[in-house]
Amino acid sequence: MVLYPAEKIVGSIIAVLLMINITLASAKGVTVDWLGYAVGGSMGLAAIAIGQFYRLYRHDEKIAVPTTATGFYLLFSLVGSVFNYLLLPVGESYDRMLIEWDRALGFYWPDFVQAVVEVPYLPTILRVIYGSSLIQITCVILLVGFFGSKRSLHLFLLTGTLSALLTILVWRIIPSAGPAAYYPLPSEVANRLGAIADHAYGLELLWLYREGAAYISPKDTLGLIAFPSFHTVMACLSVYFTMDFRKIFPAIAVINILMVPAIIVHGGHNIVDLFGGVAAFTLALLAAHAVLGLDRSEVKAQLAAESH
Repeated sequence: MVLYPAEKIVGSIIAVLLMINITLASAKGVTVDWLGYAVGGSMGLAAIAIGQFYRLYRHDEKIAVPTTATGFYLLFSLVGSVFNYLLLPVGESYDRMLIEWDRALGFYWPDFVQAVVEVPYLPTILRVIYGSSLIQITCVILLVGFFGSKRSLHLFLLTGTLSALLTILVWRIIPSAGPAAYYPLPSEVANRLGAIADHAYGLELLWLYREGAAYISPKDTLGLIAFPSFHTVMACLSVYFTMDFRKIFPAIAVINILMVPAIIVHGGHNIVDLFGGVAAFTLALLAAHAVLGLDRSEVKAQLAAESH
């Protein structure tokens, strides 16, 4: 197997998380649907295998790089999700503090939701936008992989991985479920909104925070993290890594401008959750740049040494 430094780093993170997951599940007595996760895992491994085939035998990096990155990103998403759940229970949430921060900024979540439902078709449009995050990420991987540079795709892979780890770490220290758990909407407003993360969803998160999960399966896992917002991280990834593609960037920009209210109403998020997501993305991007810069310096030093 031949892997580039960024691929090795992400692969190592996946391996470490897998071992941590196995250890935590055993220690906590949590049942994990390993077979269910193996389905997605086999798809990730298959993508990596295809990438290796094209790298080793076809010498075609234009196919090898994006397929390998897709495989690693899928595997990381799976082990990261299990790891997130195995950190439960986390105790009481910090939602009231975050809601107070929002109020200090002049933002009141129920009023914003009410304003959204007053606009015809907007709740439905935002629901579709909110659900497009994973599709966007997949498209960005393929777009950058096939039409961009190898370094850009590796920067994307590292940034996405590090930002996810950072959001999980911050959430573990400051767990939060979002304002939807604390503001039951009037039935008429709730029906018109059709929120993905509604009041019942938020209450279930709070229950998981207190009690933990006895069984973890890809069929029924929830998004556990409100602050920092990982949907915001994904929006930043999509926008940042498509800026060089001038023909499609305007569309991506518009979609992710609409993603802001979509995250708030359908994800049940505070405004400060979005700020946290932007901060997590920025820190991860800087760290990924530093890592790739170090890798490039090491390669140059190695080549210089071999030339003497």
